[in-house]
Amino acid sequence: MLTFAQAVTERTLRLNTRLCVGLDPRRDAYRDAAHLKSHTLEVLEACAPYAACVKPQLAFYEALGLEGFGILEEICAAARTLGLPVLLDAKRGDIGSTAQAYARAWLTGQHAGAALTVNPFLGFETLTPFVDTARENGGAVFVLVKTSNPGQADLQGSGVSERVAVEINRLNAATPEGEYGAVGAVVGATHAGDLATFRALMPRALLLLPGLGAQGGAASDLKGAFHADGTGAIASASRGVQYADGLSVASSVEAARGFRDGLNNALNQA
Repeated sequence: MLTFAQAVTERTLRLNTRLCVGLDPRRDAYRDAAHLKSHTLEVLEACAPYAACVKPQLAFYEALGLEGFGILEEICAAARTLGLPVLLDAKRGDIGSTAQAYARAWLTGQHAGAALTVNPFLGFETLTPFVDTARENGGAVFVLVKTSNPGQADLQGSGVSERVAVEINRLNAATPEGEYGAVGAVVGATHAGDLATFRALMPRALLLLPGLGAQGGAASDLKGAFHADGTGAIASASRGVQYADGLSVASSVEAARGFRDGLNNALNQA
């Protein structure tokens, strides 16, 4: 069975796509929860051919209460049926047994993803339960390094992001050359000028590049995140796909195809 990193890389090369489709269903866009679920599943199925993986944002499912967790489980099951690796965006982070519980909750089970975003800013030792659980289950964690929001500089500047990158590289040190480890990194697509630096600091880490589209990240600026063979990174678009034009699934497909093509064109730039 392929690990998360292997599955993403295989799909990237086979389908020639570097797009991660985010599924962030907003309750106020729908008549009711059933409408939210059906539309989200339709977008998932229709956009799957253009996606290297899918990224549900846990907050939007939590906001629906227990019903939302049921919907999330159905989304994860549908993605697995479609052959799409599931990266759950939850940005979890805590200490000791609480971190272990979060790791079990969101890296194992039918409701969980094969990969999870995690927050390192409580200290690097807090990553251990997440990394260990991911490795045991063939999954991955994506550690926040330099996020896409403008306020990230409050805590992630002055060399802090680079220090986190060095730690990620250490955690992946045993990964064979030419492969990607279980510890990936979140580097915003809005930081195009920094991507080549982080690529060099973390040669064995998959990079998740959030912020494509609605947050201002442009596919044409992201070449620096990739290795020469076109692997090593996935760029995430959520609102720009799911709500490309209201609830039009056809527009979602067109947007996903456009992001895929834009990323591929960027890689072909001199």
